[in-house]
Amino acid sequence: MVEKTHDLVGIGNAIVDVISRDDDAFLAAHDIQKAGMTLIDTDRARHLYDAMGPGVEISGGSVANSTAGFAALGGRVRFIGKVKDDQLGQVFAHDLRATGVDFTTPMAPSGEPTARCLIIVTPDGQRSMNTFLGASQGLTEADIVPEEIAAAKVIYLEGYLWDPIEAKKAFLKAMRLAHEAGTKVALTLSDSFCVDRYRDEFRDLVDHHVDILFANEDEIKSLYQTDDFEQAIKALGQKVELAALTRSEKGSVVLYGSERVTIDAEPIAKLVDATGAGDLYSAGFLHAYVRGQDARTMGRVASICAAEIISHYGARPEADLKALVAKAMSA
Repeated sequence: MVEKTHDLVGIGNAIVDVISRDDDAFLAAHDIQKAGMTLIDTDRARHLYDAMGPGVEISGGSVANSTAGFAALGGRVRFIGKVKDDQLGQVFAHDLRATGVDFTTPMAPSGEPTARCLIIVTPDGQRSMNTFLGASQGLTEADIVPEEIAAAKVIYLEGYLWDPIEAKKAFLKAMRLAHEAGTKVALTLSDSFCVDRYRDEFRDLVDHHVDILFANEDEIKSLYQTDDFEQAIKALGQKVELAALTRSEKGSVVLYGSERVTIDAEPIAKLVDATGAGDLYSAGFLHAYVRGQDARTMGRVASICAAEIISHYGARPEADLKALVAKAMSA
């Protein structure tokens, strides 16, 4: 049995986030879907980037954000994702490593440029994401190193990675290697548009390959094609060992075997930017999970982390997340 040197290995799209503030009129003028994620091509990415106001550039991507949050909590974590050896690729690698995440995936020497997500945050705190996947789609089975998967307690994958054929093969290889090594497989459904496109495949993953499932209310209802959250929970049943279902201001529901626990949303002074809320929820949840905590503690730690991230701009903690959680949990 390989020694578990890492608590978590995240596998996902390696993206540089460009975050800018603007209003609903800007969204309308540029035909941007509010509060969702739209895939865009190179020309569209260039046009929107030129139109955006001043922004902050930081390494991102859903699972990459989760690994950074996990490291901030003191966890041992690695990220596997693909960037090009270009300026933004170097920014991504340096920035993620600086958070304490191990990142050693070889950079692509040629091909598409490093991926970027152009995020418009409106005054109500909603984020509208326009994503150019670029080099992140170049992840292949060769980037999945068996020893790295076997050395993790949990691997965590994102539904966004299910689009490119070669990345899908990498995804499936990682899950197979994980289960061979006694490593748990966690999956986030990522976005209801992902579920709409790959519903049957996602259901198969949930039924046969996933141990820990993350989804928001819209995603789980889409997965089981119902408008009723309770019906979606009933359809999910006990198909996974553990599920965390988030409901924004309504909090979250954690299903752990036959146990069901409702977690209140952590109070905040003001919703500033919802970017990364689900990513940091997952980070806190998985950090508590690998430490053997119970369902309520997992959900509470997750909610504390999500609350910190939505109280400011960007998807990386500004507070000492480890100290924040310790203080909140002892109160």
